[in-house]
Amino acid sequence: MKRIISHDNEDASNAVSALSSSQTRQVKESHCEVLSSARRPDVIEESHRRSAAFGLSEDMQPKFDPLNRINLSHLIEQNKLLHTHAVPVMETLYEQIINTHNMVLLTDANGTIVHTLGDDDFLEKANRVALNPGVEWSEASKGTNAIGTALAQQVPTLIHANEHYLLSNQFLTCSAAPIFDCKGQVIGVLDVTGDQRSYHKHTMALVRMSAQMIENQLFSAAFQDAITLHFHPRPEFIGTLMEGIACFTPGGCFLSANRIGLFQLDLSLNALQSHTFSSLFGLPISALIDHYRTATPGLLNLCMNNGVRIYGRAQLRLANKIFHHVAEGSSRERDELAGEIVVSQLQASRLYAEHAAHQLSGLRYLNTGDPQVALVIEKVCKVLGCDIPILVMGETGTGKDLLAQAIHNDSPRAKSPFVAINCASIPESLIESELFGYEDGAFTGARKKGSVGKILQANGGTLFLDEIGDMPLSLQARLLRVLQERVVTPLGSTKSIPVNIELICATNRNLRDLIARGEFREDLYYRLNGLVVKLPPLRERTDLESVINKILATASTGYTVAPEIMVLFRQHNWPGNFRQLTSLLRTGMVLAGDKKEIRREHLPDDFLEDIKTVDIESAQTQRRDADAGQTGAANANLEGMKLTAIQQALAANDGNVSAAAKTLGVSRNTIYRSTLSKK
Repeated sequence: MKRIISHDNEDASNAVSALSSSQTRQVKESHCEVLSSARRPDVIEESHRRSAAFGLSEDMQPKFDPLNRINLSHLIEQNKLLHTHAVPVMETLYEQIINTHNMVLLTDANGTIVHTLGDDDFLEKANRVALNPGVEWSEASKGTNAIGTALAQQVPTLIHANEHYLLSNQFLTCSAAPIFDCKGQVIGVLDVTGDQRSYHKHTMALVRMSAQMIENQLFSAAFQDAITLHFHPRPEFIGTLMEGIACFTPGGCFLSANRIGLFQLDLSLNALQSHTFSSLFGLPISALIDHYRTATPGLLNLCMNNGVRIYGRAQLRLANKIFHHVAEGSSRERDELAGEIVVSQLQASRLYAEHAAHQLSGLRYLNTGDPQVALVIEKVCKVLGCDIPILVMGETGTGKDLLAQAIHNDSPRAKSPFVAINCASIPESLIESELFGYEDGAFTGARKKGSVGKILQANGGTLFLDEIGDMPLSLQARLLRVLQERVVTPLGSTKSIPVNIELICATNRNLRDLIARGEFREDLYYRLNGLVVKLPPLRERTDLESVINKILATASTGYTVAPEIMVLFRQHNWPGNFRQLTSLLRTGMVLAGDKKEIRREHLPDDFLEDIKTVDIESAQTQRRDADAGQTGAANANLEGMKLTAIQQALAANDGNVSAAAKTLGVSRNTIYRSTLSKK
């Protein structure tokens, strides 16, 4: 155990070495607090004493009877919000530990498993039910274990091998972190469990980070009509798991804060209930709203009531409930709100207009019945407006740009710019100026008065970087800096301009392979892959007919595809994916004219050649199979005739092999081989 603690402390020291001195102390204290609470020998001893007090004995065989189907359905329904936000994070976590004989588990506040992900191949067949949904892993049920002890201690907990109370569980290693709601109550546990021989010291850190991500998503979902402030003493930590988050009513009353926010504010949740935004950060709520009415709102520079200066970025999710909040606020807050009523009403009108303009969701439009695409859209919908970068993977022509535009259309930034740039189509010498802009005279051939780059054009909206894998390595460092510091410095300028963008990237290349070859920065990759989704190629989709009908309806009215042509479409491999299909249908509509039905004669010659080639290859394969069958049959017939002749010759010569061989003109060995093979 001491060896494990020393390794974790070494990792912690490396992690905090990049922080400022003021933050180093805080992070070290936070890390040591969690570490000591989770791994002190007396914590294990206390848990063992509790296990004994529950009437458990070390050599007993635990019961793993799961809930029946009805009760399990009720359990999942009770934890629906937790389950919804946790599953995507669990999938990402499992990708980090795949092929390590581990499983990812989610439990409710009582330690009963709600959802599992991964392989249970490290368990004996008879015990695989132990990690199924509906099985309880509280201390009272299973003794000392990571899930039950994390619930009892309310801190991240690692229980390894013989630290488990029950001997039957000592082949396991388990890392668990409790999940807290916006009120500070434990609502579940995230856990990684595996064979104790597969223990890795980094697993606990991954579990803690994943649990924090789930908490932050639950926190954001809990306050829809509110002002949410994301803050940290260092600007590069805003948008990461290290940021503090605090929510306020539109009138400035404190609602809640996440655990890191409470740590940075240095106040308990109860103590904060009497505070306002102004009393905590020294800025009137009206000034905050005015800040976000500017064209390029940068990061806020605030001073907390404990004297620590921080940077912040706020999200204003305000509905038209202004008078409700005025009534519940203090007199001082009412004075502050008096000047904000018009602003809030304008914002409510804008939100209503956005809602009316986007009743037909772009993402719903793309959901045409394929399960893979439906899962992608489900994941994307959960992170809309959460300032999480999205990386879209897929072959060329699978619709990555359409998905990016739909994400923007459905996001809170729908009325702001959507700026797309293809990193593969711009010469390497120009892409830097295209992205970051330039001042007058920055380089030979530069336009007078300079140029605003794509990033600044997207300020307040969404920047879509297509084919990000083709971005020159020299530019990747600059892009990483922009994403961390949220400022852009145009070429030839010394002035840094704050920017506020949502980022969507897309690529048809394997970025991990590029990283291995030194062609893509690993730190940029992990900055971009907040949510990674992959669009399936057209040949793997099950909704081809629905997609074709939607393309036809969008391009014109009344056009259809003949049934025999639809059969050909379903059989085609579609190497060009949607680009090929869309081009084919547009050509077909033009050639079909007033007939309104696309038939074989309306299809391009190259497509028909592809179909003919496939038909010829299929016919050749069938012919080869048939020829092989006929040859086999002919050979069998010849063998049968040969054997019959030998048998007749033997009968005519009273079984004399030499005489029969002389009659047939063959050797005696031929007769022996033929008769023996028959036997």
